[in-house]
Amino acid sequence: MRALLIAGALSLAFTLFLTPLFIRLFKRIGWGQFIRDDGPKTHHAKRGTATMGGIIIILGAVLSYFLAIWISDEPPSASALLVLFMMVGLGLVGFLDDFLKTRNQRSLGLGGWAKVGGQVIVAGVFAWLSLQFPNQDGLTPASTHISLLRDLPIDIMRLGTILGIAVFIIWITVIVTATSNAVNVTDGLDGLATGSGILSIGSFIVIGFWQYNQSCFDGADASDLYRCYEVRDPLDLAVVSAAIVGGLFGFLWWNTSPAKIFLGDTGSLAIGGALAALAILSRTEILLLLIGGLFVIETGSVIVQRAYFKVTRGKRIFLMSPIHHHFELKGWAEVTVVVRFWIIGGLLVAAGVGTFYLEWLSSTP
Repeated sequence: MRALLIAGALSLAFTLFLTPLFIRLFKRIGWGQFIRDDGPKTHHAKRGTATMGGIIIILGAVLSYFLAIWISDEPPSASALLVLFMMVGLGLVGFLDDFLKTRNQRSLGLGGWAKVGGQVIVAGVFAWLSLQFPNQDGLTPASTHISLLRDLPIDIMRLGTILGIAVFIIWITVIVTATSNAVNVTDGLDGLATGSGILSIGSFIVIGFWQYNQSCFDGADASDLYRCYEVRDPLDLAVVSAAIVGGLFGFLWWNTSPAKIFLGDTGSLAIGGALAALAILSRTEILLLLIGGLFVIETGSVIVQRAYFKVTRGKRIFLMSPIHHHFELKGWAEVTVVVRFWIIGGLLVAAGVGTFYLEWLSSTP
């Protein structure tokens, strides 16, 4: 518990007090945002705003996690290290995209397939590593079962060892790529993705801490074993979640409208990667559809818009996608869109966490 509080507080302090220094540094080396000409006209004033703010969040989360466990005299766990690996790995993919945008002064960085290729590589390595490092109970960080609120009876390894591992890696890659791109799509208004990330990743502080208290190991009450959780490092997942959330809170102070610095793809892909990793390692990956429901809506609006445009040969459902731009063009103030979308995201997160708890409450032997 102490490590959880320390990680969150240190990360908050890091991003809250050091972000202005990074803003000045990024502006000095020319890391300014390039704005699309076909976007809302109100966004053109944002041209040149410092970007790649995800670097600050990543640094804050990583340093705070290691300091917290060092102060608490605890060793790092494989699960937490995997979450940080995913966050840093996808952050690097996003950094390459952002760097090319700022160097070439255009709104396109890495090509679409190059970006997806980077995500696939990071996710594939994560998937393979997540089946390594069994603890004393033989539990690996990830499970080869499909999981909703806990592992379902569907075990991918029933397909056979080689085919099972291949399908598992594909399954994890789909989750990671979809989640990271969904957060990336949502990052279009000041503070929208940052605040939504706080809500969704913050839910894993609650989930991880609850799973730790209801663990099947470490002296669990035999009378409650029918509803305990077989998760390798639930408390450490809560600690790393707290480190990320603390960093996001501090960054939001400077990222809220009018933003002094943007996440960039560096930040949005890193947040999405961390969110996917937390869901996978806590055995709740399908629950991510609720916990990350706002990201699902944002991505869905893009898919629906493109499909409808092709089917009708030029007609549109929304004035512009993702859907947050639709409401901007209808006359909503940017801050109004952001706060209302936060409310929607928060309600979906509450529904996800509530569903998680109700499943435990209603479990019977």
